[in-house]
Amino acid sequence: MLRGTPSFIGSDNYPEFIARALQDWIKAVGAKTAYIESGSTWENGYCESFNARLRDEFLNAEILSSLREAQIMIKEWRKHYNTIRPHRAVRHLPPTLEAVVQINKRPIV
Repeated sequence: MLRGTPSFIGSDNYPEFIARALQDWIKAVGAKTAYIESGSTWENGYCESFNARLRDEFLNAEILSSLREAQIMIKEWRKHYNTIRPHRAVRHLPPTLEAVVQINKRPIV
């Protein structure tokens, strides 16, 4: 690891984050878990929003037969989510357009 093992790995309480295999991996790398309180989206709103999208748009729609297939398909979904899919926070445009198009161009005084 470039920066070393984190002291804590924070997550919510969805089944995929409390699974035994993940708990074993966290213990093996020497980190501890830091769960947010169930139903407390205010503790980590951005992650909760992303997790909800991931579940609704991907996990509930796919049947994954192997770890490798999951890695490939999640990578493709993530690219779509970050570059093509319209986001409400940026006027229903894909996020990459917002990075290129200057919004709220202020006049030079």
